[in-house]
Amino acid sequence: MARKDGYRLKDCSPFYEMVPNIMPERVDATNYFEQDVDFEAIQSYVNECRQKGINMLHMSIVIAALARTTARNPNLNRFVMNKKIYGRNHLCACFVSLNGDKSDETVNKVYFNLDDDIFQINEKVQKAVEVAKSVEGENSMDKILKKVMKLGGLVSAGVSFIKWVDKHFGLPFSVVDASPFHASFFVTNLASLRFGPVYHHIYNFGTVGMFVAMGTPEKKLYKAGGEIKEKKVQTLKMSTDERIADGYYFARCFKEINKYLKNPKLLEEKPVDAVYDPNIKKKNPKFIVR
Repeated sequence: MARKDGYRLKDCSPFYEMVPNIMPERVDATNYFEQDVDFEAIQSYVNECRQKGINMLHMSIVIAALARTTARNPNLNRFVMNKKIYGRNHLCACFVSLNGDKSDETVNKVYFNLDDDIFQINEKVQKAVEVAKSVEGENSMDKILKKVMKLGGLVSAGVSFIKWVDKHFGLPFSVVDASPFHASFFVTNLASLRFGPVYHHIYNFGTVGMFVAMGTPEKKLYKAGGEIKEKKVQTLKMSTDERIADGYYFARCFKEINKYLKNPKLLEEKPVDAVYDPNIKKKNPKFIVR
């Protein structure tokens, strides 16, 4: 039975087919990366966009860099379920924003095309934030959780059943669509709380293989040639599932992300080199698009 959120990859190297059997849980295979990015370049781009009448969000720039890198490096959009490797059939991000009364947070899920530029991504992120602020009450995930909690003493059994179905068959896409645990990557902006970044755990439940935390920008000293210079940077801390890509692959991808954050203008053009995972079944060559 095919999953609704991805396709089984059968032509991976034998080593990576074996790794999920050695590390069956996502927490077994978690790697941690830390990277300082040039916040001055990000802020300069935000100011430039605002001068043109475009309300560019800091979060949008980071998400756009992640989405572009994922579009060019399909391993980032894989996941492991029940010791098998899958290629996700859509590209989406989860991130946190304040809800309508600003007293609590809600998780937003946004879908992208592989060839979206930064303006399209910013528009989708902004729309999700506006909807979260305007909607009073429950979102789709809240409604699902409310139904589960009605089980009372059987909540644990209900959750175990959902996890079992997800592991062996895959959940209906309506549930995947509402779940913050099923996404290409998850981003949290701790700078909005004036807090430093943390290595956020990735969940055993669901399919998220990369969690990125943005910290409060701060000034740091760097050696440039023979001089010591001060620069305002933002630290990103990333937790990743090594079963979908090795450390070298992730390191190369993070350098690419940094390249886009140093010069967000690179994200204004649509990519001409987006890569569909070559192992995904040809009968569904395009990702689900929202």
